[in-house]
Amino acid sequence: MGSDDNNEKIGLHNLSPAPGSKTEADRVGRGPGSGSGKTSGRGHKGQKARSGGQIPAWFEGGQMPLYRRLPKFGFTPHTHTEYEVVNLDQLDRFEGDEIELEDFEESGLSDGDRPVKILGRGDVDRALTVRAHAFSDSAREKIEDAGGSAEVLE
Repeated sequence: MGSDDNNEKIGLHNLSPAPGSKTEADRVGRGPGSGSGKTSGRGHKGQKARSGGQIPAWFEGGQMPLYRRLPKFGFTPHTHTEYEVVNLDQLDRFEGDEIELEDFEESGLSDGDRPVKILGRGDVDRALTVRAHAFSDSAREKIEDAGGSAEVLE
C-alpha cells in the first residue's frame, strides 16, 4: 500500500490539522507597517466603522420593511383544543376489551400531554369499550355497531 515509512498507524499522538486549515488571527490596529493599522480594515467613517455599529439583518435601508408591506391575515381562536389523534385501525394492537388512556400512552399513540380523540378510519371487529376525551361521529358509530361503547372522559 505505502512505503515502510508510512506504516505507522494513526493515533492521538500523531494527529495534526490539515495543511492550511489553521491560520493565525489578524492583529489589526498595530501600526502602518502591519498593513492593517490606522482604520484597522474598516474603511473611513460611517456606521460600520464604529464600535457597536451593526445593522440588523432585516433592516432595508429605511425602505418600508417587508413585515409592514404585507397585510395581516389569519385568526387564532383561544378556545381551540389540540388533540392527540388515534384512528380505529390503530385499536387492533390492544389486547382485551377495554382501552383506557394509559393504554394509549404505553403503546406510544399518545404523549400524555394532550387529550385523545378517536377518529373513524378503519373498522372495529370486536366489542370494545374505549375511554377517550372525544370521538368523531363515525368512530362512535362503528364502535357501537360492533357491540362496544365509546365513553367520553372529562
